[in-house]
Amino acid sequence: MTATDPALTALANGWGALSLLHGRIESHIERALQAAHDLSVREYSLLDVLSRQHEGVGGHLQMKQVADAVVLSQSATTRLVTRLEDRGLLSRYLCPTDRRGIYTNVSEEGLRLLEAARPTNDAALREALDEAGRNPELTSLVRAVEALDAASPAR
Repeated sequence: MTATDPALTALANGWGALSLLHGRIESHIERALQAAHDLSVREYSLLDVLSRQHEGVGGHLQMKQVADAVVLSQSATTRLVTRLEDRGLLSRYLCPTDRRGIYTNVSEEGLRLLEAARPTNDAALREALDEAGRNPELTSLVRAVEALDAASPAR
């Protein structure tokens, strides 16, 4: 294959469209969450991931698992946790079975903020997808995202 190979060009175009869609959605949600709740997309994502933990076996996530879930490095995730802990939205404690492990829980204040922000996040996502769906370059990707949502077991 050469650099001008049509298959490579198609892949590059597809990747570019996916990157464009992601950027537009994230920017739209970021503006909405910041304006209404003083939360970034990453902060909202972290609160959302941590709010799904439970007390059963394997119910609490280690920092690496949290970092993977919010698509950040471990060090960036730790800094984000610290910022939200300083705001009273999270708390950390030592793992009772492994003193080297540290778990993070969403505080009551964090849960209230998350519940208040969830409709804003969902509406901004819907708005961003609707807007992107009017762009012919992005229509098929928007349909793919919507098809994933429709196939979700939560429905």
